[in-house]
Amino acid sequence: MFTGIVEELGRALSMDSSRLSITASTVLDDSRIGDSIAVNGTCLTITDISEDCLSFDVMPETLRRTNLGALEPGAPVNLERPLTLNSRLGGHIMQGHVDGSGTVVSITPDKDAWIMEIRPPAGLLPYIVDKGFIGVDGASLTVMDRLPETFTVSLVIYTWEHTTLSQRTVGKSVNLEVDILAKYVEQLVKGGVLSGSPLSALASPQS
Repeated sequence: MFTGIVEELGRALSMDSSRLSITASTVLDDSRIGDSIAVNGTCLTITDISEDCLSFDVMPETLRRTNLGALEPGAPVNLERPLTLNSRLGGHIMQGHVDGSGTVVSITPDKDAWIMEIRPPAGLLPYIVDKGFIGVDGASLTVMDRLPETFTVSLVIYTWEHTTLSQRTVGKSVNLEVDILAKYVEQLVKGGVLSGSPLSALASPQS
């Protein structure tokens, strides 16, 4: 589990069809082979560690759903270590399971912030609500407005300067993870609640 609070910007060293290598510093501390790291919001397992480098095996499904396959040498990546039991939950609960890639539609200055409009895959729109949580390239953000085909988020200076989002121009891809609670609620409403369960009343019309 992650919180969406990016710890540092790493740099991509290489990306081929099945292996990603990046440079890092902060997240190297106490990391071991077999541990997980969120890379642009994607939970990956460390397969090799050197002095300032982490390597990960990347599955075809990961490349299909995320923007990791488009990384070029030197490209910045958002990095976060997993949540621990004594960590502050500064963002929201994230799994590092990217639901799909969105496209940046516009970036507009708003005094000391920037408003980014993103077009998600149509199938993700039902899970995105005004003032709800959304993970964008692994950063925990609040949905500012939910529009018919897009949504907006507001990026404060700190987020702008300490994440990859300042590098995302119009037309670029961003990894999206919707709030897991929305997906559980959908399952319950669609009949995931067993008959006779204490929760079954939630899915049944009231008399």
